[in-house]
Amino acid sequence: MKIYSYILLSLFSACIFFSCSRSASNGENQQTEQQKDTLSNDSLLTLVQQQTFQYFWEGAEKTSGLARERIHMDGVYPENDQDVVTIGGGGFGVMNILVGIERGFITRQEGAQRLEQVVNYLEKADRFHGAWPHWLHGPSGKVKPFGTKDNGGDLVETAFMAQSLLCVRQYFAEGNDQEKAVAAKADKLWKDIDWNWYRNGGQNVLYWHWSPEYGWEMNFPVTGYNECLIMYVLAAASPTHGVPAEVYHEGWAKKGAIKSSAEQYGYPVVLNFNGNEGTVGPMFWAHYSYLGLDPRELKDEYADYWELNKNQTLIQRQYCIENPKHFKGYGENAWGLTASYSVKGYAGHSPKEDFGVISPTAALSSYPYTPEYSMQVIHYLYNQLGDKVWGKYGFYDAYSETEDWFPKRYLAIDQGPIPIMIENQRSGLLWNLFMSAPEVKGGLKKLGFSSPKI
Repeated sequence: MKIYSYILLSLFSACIFFSCSRSASNGENQQTEQQKDTLSNDSLLTLVQQQTFQYFWEGAEKTSGLARERIHMDGVYPENDQDVVTIGGGGFGVMNILVGIERGFITRQEGAQRLEQVVNYLEKADRFHGAWPHWLHGPSGKVKPFGTKDNGGDLVETAFMAQSLLCVRQYFAEGNDQEKAVAAKADKLWKDIDWNWYRNGGQNVLYWHWSPEYGWEMNFPVTGYNECLIMYVLAAASPTHGVPAEVYHEGWAKKGAIKSSAEQYGYPVVLNFNGNEGTVGPMFWAHYSYLGLDPRELKDEYADYWELNKNQTLIQRQYCIENPKHFKGYGENAWGLTASYSVKGYAGHSPKEDFGVISPTAALSSYPYTPEYSMQVIHYLYNQLGDKVWGKYGFYDAYSETEDWFPKRYLAIDQGPIPIMIENQRSGLLWNLFMSAPEVKGGLKKLGFSSPKI
């Protein structure tokens, strides 16, 4: 009987212990959730910036200091892919270093040292008439073909890097000796880009690719409207290898045919997207060219660029609220379609190509255009979906509630704009740096732009 009584007493005590432990654990979880829910907008924005910044700081390829093309937390990669660095995403990473310095995520000295590593690497890496390729093999600096014939210069990716190099030059121009040396090398790298070569024999349009092996066989003249406006601005701005204004007006703007009279959900579309009247493209078209180029009150004979980008954001948001395909999770708290990983491999998501996949960068990098609406998405992702979409380097690239698909994977080209565009709304950091460059002011005037900053 004593043994039986002892067993009962022990079981009773254990039940009390586990009950109390479970209550304590639940209390701790509730407290954590309450802390998450009570994060101020300002604190949450800083957290998102800092966590995403780490992709480009801690996650950078070691030899170059540049961004890796992708980081998969599941450890599954395409063959021979882990050492690939990306020039466009690398440029976004360079701008993220400046954000990191300003926000105190790293010291100014640490940032200068990393950027010194980057410009030294870029100086020695493969270039083709001044343009870098889309991909480089990080350890060697040699081109890694993006496709069979895409093994030479990529002028669009190079433009994204050049945008960042001008920001670095402006940031460090009056610094200490090390910083001035970084600024000088960034300046030379930018001035060595032969934009005029990429007119393919003097045509009034810029071509995306050139290969020493295949020449112009990729045959991709870049016309608007898409993410490539910055390429034309920089080509016009170059003091060493610039192009005439006709290249912009005849090639990019197609002699005015770029203009659109269409509306969606009551918002003017403003510009035709790749010749398709009334079509709204992936959200990155409102981000990549405007990481440095300030769209506020930026106008030319074709568009008000603030209206263009804000309207694209509002149209996409309204599309996701109306949700014509009835995907789970779409609405005021979850909107934004852009190029990213997808349930169908990789896709340029937009209202015309919608597979039920939300890409966090779409709404987050639109923060300057729709701060209140983008903040709703940030809170939903962080507080409601939580660890399903949030990891070591910020929000994962894409997810689908419809498919219960939550891959723990990142892409540089999508992570990069998030801290930059949030910072542009908070302080105007990159907009102010880029627009302060004399060549940029001159290039914009040459093309007929107006802005309070030129």
